[in-house]
Amino acid sequence: MGKKSLPKINYSKWFVWAAVIIGAGSVYYNLSTPEQTSLTSPTQKGAAPQFTLSDIEGRHVSLSQYRGKVVILDFWATWCPPCKKEIPDFISLQHQYASQGLQIIGIGLDEPSAVASFARTNGINYPVAVGDDAIANLYGGVSGIPTTFIIDRNGNIKNRFEGFTDRSVFEAEIKKLF
Repeated sequence: MGKKSLPKINYSKWFVWAAVIIGAGSVYYNLSTPEQTSLTSPTQKGAAPQFTLSDIEGRHVSLSQYRGKVVILDFWATWCPPCKKEIPDFISLQHQYASQGLQIIGIGLDEPSAVASFARTNGINYPVAVGDDAIANLYGGVSGIPTTFIIDRNGNIKNRFEGFTDRSVFEAEIKKLF
């Protein structure tokens, strides 16, 4: 009888798959773990950069039109699970605190048709604009989504959150500014 040989293992293929899995886990962790970021760069501290974008209805949305309100500015995408998890909380917060001066603005970093469809399907009750790298860079770069800024009534950035953040955290932040 002949000697049976063991199957050859392609270690380079296993190494590539391990690297892909570890890399994907790292990206998911960065996108889903709440992180309060220190606001130290000039584009993240002080006056919020002004912008004008088109919303999903084709109207102009400017940060300046909400001066005097507390603004939650949320950078998100339709394909991002942590972003989709936060949106019902933003809908609820907008409904509950609009009369006290809260305005949420969503900036979808995605295809315009996907952003519009998602917003309509999910009943988003606040302005949703379509953004790009230029607006993200204006705010100091958005390295992960969701990235959310809290802006006071005078137009100053008070805080920045990266990754999924619980509703209670946003609620505590805005209550300090009313």
